[in-house]
Amino acid sequence: MKLFPVILAGGGGTRLWPLSRGHYPKQFLNVGGDQTLLQDTICRLDGMTDESLAVQPALVVCNEEHRFLVGEQARQIEHELQSIVLEPVGRNTAPALTCAALLASANVEDDPLLLMMPADHLIKDVSSFHAAVEGGAKLAAAGSLVTFGVVPDKPETGFGYIQLGEKLGSDSVSSNVIGAFREKPDLETATQYLADGDYRWNAGIFLLRASVWLEAIGEFNRAMLEACTASVESAVSDGDFIRLDEESFAACPSDSIDYAVMEPAVAKGGERGAVVSLDVGWSDVGSWSSIWDVSEHDENGNVTRGDVLLEGGKNNVVFAEHRLVAALGCEELVIVETSDAVMVARKDQAQEVKKIVDWLKEHGRDERLFHRRVFRPWGSYEGVDAGERFQVKRIVVNPGASLSLQMHHHRAEHWIVVSGTARVTCGEKEFLLCENESTYIPIGATHRLENPGTINCELIEVQSGSYLGEDDIVRFEDIYNRA
Repeated sequence: MKLFPVILAGGGGTRLWPLSRGHYPKQFLNVGGDQTLLQDTICRLDGMTDESLAVQPALVVCNEEHRFLVGEQARQIEHELQSIVLEPVGRNTAPALTCAALLASANVEDDPLLLMMPADHLIKDVSSFHAAVEGGAKLAAAGSLVTFGVVPDKPETGFGYIQLGEKLGSDSVSSNVIGAFREKPDLETATQYLADGDYRWNAGIFLLRASVWLEAIGEFNRAMLEACTASVESAVSDGDFIRLDEESFAACPSDSIDYAVMEPAVAKGGERGAVVSLDVGWSDVGSWSSIWDVSEHDENGNVTRGDVLLEGGKNNVVFAEHRLVAALGCEELVIVETSDAVMVARKDQAQEVKKIVDWLKEHGRDERLFHRRVFRPWGSYEGVDAGERFQVKRIVVNPGASLSLQMHHHRAEHWIVVSGTARVTCGEKEFLLCENESTYIPIGATHRLENPGTINCELIEVQSGSYLGEDDIVRFEDIYNRA
């Protein structure tokens, strides 16, 4: 049987600001391993030993803004993706899974199993996760709507809960009929859930046949199925991307998998909904306090990254990205330094970081959306210095990548290659620049920058002119189909 991973990569991760930003959210970050959360999720089924399950390349659902980040991060770990599906607007998890089910049914001969996983979760014990998936696959193949519930280790008020019902007959995994879904509880109720032992955190991971999901969504939300069907039927392929039809998808009701299908299915009774218990070192990495929970600590309980000096501190999270961060006698704090922002908070207030993001949005501040380093489909650029009529950028062009053929009305540019090789088009001329060589692009000149090599091309760009905004770009040709 074919197992089709569906990865939802559209989250914002606002509670991990300033590391996570709107245009570079937490799923694209490395929060404690060798890979980003998205890369970990793409690789999560590698090495499954159940020969009855043929794992297919993953289908990733994301928004337009993040499409090239998804593609680049898959390329870095040398994993082929089935496709990258672009949502024109956010409509929650149920429409995303419905579109994935429709696409999987069209591209796979038999009725595949869909394993839906959020892109921003952390799972430490991958082999135990494989065992849970293999056990859950038997239930899903028989027609169950399977979800995975994390065995709680503390009274958590930030998660919904699943109440266990009757035990299901499975030798390989702990599985139950879903008794009920419970909303996020207060501390007293969460403490009682933990003591009872019959409740699991709702992890938001699902396993089901494509046909079973489509039948269920048609039963409980016909309007959603019709809107998603129209959006997929009118979708446009664009290289590695599938662009869902905007008009149809925008008309789709917005709802989660739980509310759209799982809860009404459970309410009807019977054994249609099943929960497989997970004890795999799971975290949704939803706040800085959860970063502390899942990370290795020093002898004083501190979690540090970067150039950090701590004297007499206990149980802190300190991340330094660009400079030395020194703290004396601090306890239970989160200190995060990036190139353009520093955040200090009590660890027990980590869930309130979203208030900072809300303030930034209210005041029109770009720090909620962008890092100083801005990622583009061809690589990235980072502001180094700026002043009256000039700015300096560090530009990195990925191997084989190319900026658009473009022109500026108000600025000239000087390019100095620091490493790698650049192919430059300027007017009618095309030439190569190697390390320590430079060139000048006059105002109004049609130009392009390419990296023909196999390593990154890094250069320093000095812009000068009366206006230096990013909107002073006239594109003539662009391999990434940007406007």
